[in-house]
Amino acid sequence: MHRVLLTGATGLVGAHLLRLLVADARVSEIIAPTRRPLPSMRKVVNPVEADLTDVLRPLTLAIDSVFCCLGTTRKQAGSKAAFLHVDYTLVVDTGLSGLRLGAKQMVVVSAQGANRHSPFFYNRVKGEMENALRHQGWPRLTLVRPSLLLGERQHKRAGESMLAPLFSMLPGNWRAVSALAVAKCMHERAFQPGGEKVEIIESGQIPR
Repeated sequence: MHRVLLTGATGLVGAHLLRLLVADARVSEIIAPTRRPLPSMRKVVNPVEADLTDVLRPLTLAIDSVFCCLGTTRKQAGSKAAFLHVDYTLVVDTGLSGLRLGAKQMVVVSAQGANRHSPFFYNRVKGEMENALRHQGWPRLTLVRPSLLLGERQHKRAGESMLAPLFSMLPGNWRAVSALAVAKCMHERAFQPGGEKVEIIESGQIPR
């Protein structure tokens, strides 16, 4: 049986992934720390703290796999520093905690265009996050890079409702993808045998 750590369970992708993991008979327990309480679900342990790091540090249960669906925007976070904390520091801390607890693989939501040399702040942070996780030395690391995510968010992001129809018509990696499709891709990849040490799944490779 599999025990997993999931961060970002209240987000668009994370909420779908949580339900998939709960329904999976191979998963015995899901450690899902959040800032606000989750609805009560079987198999889910939900520590709640204002800062995720305060939950991750004292964890001691052995973990098999780590899933990270953390992500925000600079506007939603309120500042560059707050954005960096969520999209870089907390993701890196999730990885370090997973390794400390014995996890052998990590599956992470990144973003299309992630590049630590990008002139664009968002893409650069995502690229730096990916680079940091690579240097953690995971036996298996899967980086999923969706384009614009489609789905019903609890908090609407400015401009997404206008951009969604346009991105839905774009070709290849820039075509919008549903949050459920991303969650299914993460779930399936985690339980596939073998695989590369570091695997990058671009948006156009995510089954729709």
